[in-house]
Amino acid sequence: MVKVTKFGGSSLADANQFRKVAAIIRADHTRRYVVASAPGKRGANDIKVTDLLLECFRRTRTGESIDEPFGLIQERFRTIMEDLGLQDDLEPEFRKIRTAILNYAGSDYIASRGEYLNARILAKYLGYAFIDAEYVIYFREDGRLDSERTNERLSEVLSRTPRAVTPGFYGSMPNGTIKTFSRGGSDVTGSIVARAASASLYENWTDVSGMLMADPRIVDDPLPISRITYRELRELAYMGASVLHEEAIFPVRMAGIPINIRNTNRPDDEGTMIVPGTDFAPSSTVITGVAGKKGFSAVYIEKAMMNAELGVGRRVLGIMERHGISFEHLPSGIDTMTVVVNTEDIAKDRGLILEEIHRIIRPDHLTVHDNLALIAVVGRGMIRTPGTAARIFVALANANVNIRMIDQGSSELNIIIAVDSTNYTRAIQAIYNEFAVPSKG
Repeated sequence: MVKVTKFGGSSLADANQFRKVAAIIRADHTRRYVVASAPGKRGANDIKVTDLLLECFRRTRTGESIDEPFGLIQERFRTIMEDLGLQDDLEPEFRKIRTAILNYAGSDYIASRGEYLNARILAKYLGYAFIDAEYVIYFREDGRLDSERTNERLSEVLSRTPRAVTPGFYGSMPNGTIKTFSRGGSDVTGSIVARAASASLYENWTDVSGMLMADPRIVDDPLPISRITYRELRELAYMGASVLHEEAIFPVRMAGIPINIRNTNRPDDEGTMIVPGTDFAPSSTVITGVAGKKGFSAVYIEKAMMNAELGVGRRVLGIMERHGISFEHLPSGIDTMTVVVNTEDIAKDRGLILEEIHRIIRPDHLTVHDNLALIAVVGRGMIRTPGTAARIFVALANANVNIRMIDQGSSELNIIIAVDSTNYTRAIQAIYNEFAVPSKG
């Protein structure tokens, strides 16, 4: 059995957190491969190391001195090393990084150095090998991960390395330059390592004890989610309700490896288990979770006999595609079609897009509804529980929330509801309160 563990920035923010991480790893001999993030915040007023590195990058572009932010970076790592009783051998690395910054190195290289240094320290502290992600994680020319080349190379390296620490967040381009994933990309690295190691489990350690049924900033003390499928996670993560980077799902899903989200500060908590299949009982609350996002617009098109006219949908989506806009949802009726898009995406070419729809589609009515919020109600138990949709709609009606749009996927795994942004918080609370009490049977 092999477990891959990834520790986030809050888990590796200072020497005391390093000690917690080391205790977790040493408590289970199967935790053989570790992925490390850059040091995160130690408190509300602290600054993440990655943000300090990017501040250095910004200052070189404006001709400002980098002495202050770079000094804070050096002090942060020196303090960790000293508090752990490790010999400070990072001075050559500091000089190399500083020289690169002053010589206008790319932002990806600069941003990646927090993970690089933290992983080196953690490897030294644990007595594990250090595997630099630069030499085992590869991107293509177009900036996308070269997953098969990466898996082949990383599998070969891990097969002859019993225990190792790898920095998260980055890899290399074909020309050898550093390329980073999007922020939070250490989750992706952990998933890649888990696949390459043929791990039995990918543990993602952070500062929360797994996922919750709703955003705790909106709902007081929401119930935890003990188990969730990849498909359910994908639906909730799309709406931002995840402690896991969305792209991190795919490498382990491909390999059928479960993910366990755990809390570094409460290691005895079981956390949330993310599993490939549905061979376990649905949630006792019928729904698994509810999440949402604001900032959407709905382009509403009405035209008599639309259902009898070939190619209307294709032409509408073609207009969106020419302007570089992807749609979020596409509910339709016999004579109507609604294209839900991100408001920011449509803002720049809004007038041109509407003019093209008028000219090409010739609708009877064309309107745009702004300031919409989308709410996803997700749960594998909904498909076998009669009346779930009715409960949602009644709960919203009782909360005096008007529904602007309803869209249910063919899998019956989720129901998407659009409401005015002003009703967003009230709608989330109403749905959660309706389902938070476990069902009787």
